[in-house]
Amino acid sequence: QVQLVESGGGLVQAGGSLRLSCAASGRTFSRYAMGWLRQAPGKERESVAAINWSGGSTYYADSAKGRFTISRDNAKNTVYLQMNSLKPEDTAVYYCALRSCSSYGCLVRYSDEYQYWGQGTQVTVSS
Repeated sequence: QVQLVESGGGLVQAGGSLRLSCAASGRTFSRYAMGWLRQAPGKERESVAAINWSGGSTYYADSAKGRFTISRDNAKNTVYLQMNSLKPEDTAVYYCALRSCSSYGCLVRYSDEYQYWGQGTQVTVSS
């Protein structure tokens, strides 16, 4: 099994920044894609950002482009989400997710394609 533990959430004012981290442990894979998703109250879970094994390919939802940056450190089995210029509509529970891949270029964009999930970290942006 794979365990994913998120950290870095919290309360921030609009325009502020937060950096989320997600550490993976347990079963290891030679190649895996990772991503961040979020779910706001009363809304469906949506993919925010994703990154492939090498970090050379990334995906961002339109709502995240220009404000969020996803990165990873494979030596630490950790993925990060730097969130700048936060808005009240970014308020949600943020989840880290992982999928094992057969290729190094694997990039996962849809939530139902992930195999493993963290428990989530709350991000609240006040106006």
